Amino acid sequence: MDNSIMKAVVITKPGGADVLQLQPRAIPQPGANEVLIKVQAAGINRPDVLQRKGQYPAPANAPQDIPGLEVAGIIESCGNAVTRWQNGDAVCALLTGGGYAEYAVAQSSQCLPVPQGFSFAEAASLPETIFTVWHNVFRLGKLQPGKNFLVHGGSSGIGITAIQLARAFGAKAFATAGTDEKCEACISLGAGKCINYKIQDFEAELKSEGIDVILDMVGGNYIAKNIRLLREDGRLVFINTMKGSKPDPADLPDFGLVMRKRLTISGSTLRNRDTEFKQLLTEEILVHVWPKIESGAFKPVIFKEFPMREASMAHKLMESSDHIGKIVLTNNWWS
Repeated sequence: MDNSIMKAVVITKPGGADVLQLQPRAIPQPGANEVLIKVQAAGINRPDVLQRKGQYPAPANAPQDIPGLEVAGIIESCGNAVTRWQNGDAVCALLTGGGYAEYAVAQSSQCLPVPQGFSFAEAASLPETIFTVWHNVFRLGKLQPGKNFLVHGGSSGIGITAIQLARAFGAKAFATAGTDEKCEACISLGAGKCINYKIQDFEAELKSEGIDVILDMVGGNYIAKNIRLLREDGRLVFINTMKGSKPDPADLPDFGLVMRKRLTISGSTLRNRDTEFKQLLTEEILVHVWPKIESGAFKPVIFKEFPMREASMAHKLMESSDHIGKIVLTNNWWS
């Protein structure tokens, strides 16, 4: 067997989930500040689906045809400028791509130790959602203890992370989700109330509560409702607009209300941010979030694990939105 070749899940062409195929690829080599990780598990995220469809190209410095933004595994080798990590260390890492493979390269500054007691699959479910929630809810949203927080899509990987971290840092969490089962899951994770948006109006249900920070991945007709729901000095943070970035004319937001309430509206994407920005996030997460995780205040929620060879099935499940929490690929390649 050629020791320079690995198995990888490759996007053979833009399209449906079946374009994901297992193919041989050269094992990547780490640069001076990078580590090579022998991947034990890789988390699946919606940007992977968009990349597969040809709608979200990978950054220029990332593998163009191997998706995967988060992994957990064992460090196989280190670049010559890496001082913190050693061969054999168990880590999870945020990537710009390339996670669906036997080996993946990560910036050493974007690695975190596998939390004590966590499996590799559980650790692989953390980086993308933890980084996203920490930056958007706590840095941009400035969520404080005692304040009210709402996340739309509460049963998603982002949602289950946002609910638990909001609670862990002393805020009161609320959520929306699309089924009663998903709402029950959100409540079990710490949401004070979860609104089934298919049968209830979240604005009407939460109006008496008032919300200080909203994390929105929906957009569309939610935008005006979010603005009306926010308290004075509230903050609305967008990380996606699955229902569209432009609301219908009948649902246009009242920007006079934005001024009168002194609201802050912001948003972000993570994948294209530079290494220095992600290093800062990693350092903050290690100090502020990792102790919460290791104390038991946060638990990973994995809906299903798939072997890497079944990545197409995992993508189909992601697109169905039938899951609660995270979907993870493992290095159980053939069984």
